[in-house]
Amino acid sequence: MLEQIRKAGCYLPEERILCQYCEAAVGGGFQDDGSVVLCSNHLLSQDHANITLVHELVHAFDQCRAHVNWSDCTHHACSEIRAALLSGDCDWKREFWRGHLGLRAQFQKCIRRRAEISVRMNPNCSPLQAKEAVNRAWDICFADTAPFDGIP
Repeated sequence: MLEQIRKAGCYLPEERILCQYCEAAVGGGFQDDGSVVLCSNHLLSQDHANITLVHELVHAFDQCRAHVNWSDCTHHACSEIRAALLSGDCDWKREFWRGHLGLRAQFQKCIRRRAEISVRMNPNCSPLQAKEAVNRAWDICFADTAPFDGIP
């Protein structure tokens, strides 16, 4: 992912990928200054850390490529859809352990749910705005697998 960010014209030095204690109950975050944070006190396994890192690096890639306006709920929703899609966050095993056992379109339901949860954390986006933003961004952003050739 770091190489793909470079190819897109940006540079994310490794020292801007931080592992730290986080107050919020999240695995990580993409900061306004372009830093990626992994929350050491909320990552449950190496797999969880890997998925979280890829999720946050998708945001870094989107910021580089699309200059995301994180105050815009639809922009934010698009990046969250892509991060959930491309990180492995919604694979069957993870959904099983979360108690989401549906067989019909469970992958898409997970991506929508995870994107809405993340956008709701944005102080500029109410729960209704988050849901509407995910719906608006869905078709284009679910189809966009860059920098990968498909869903990894």
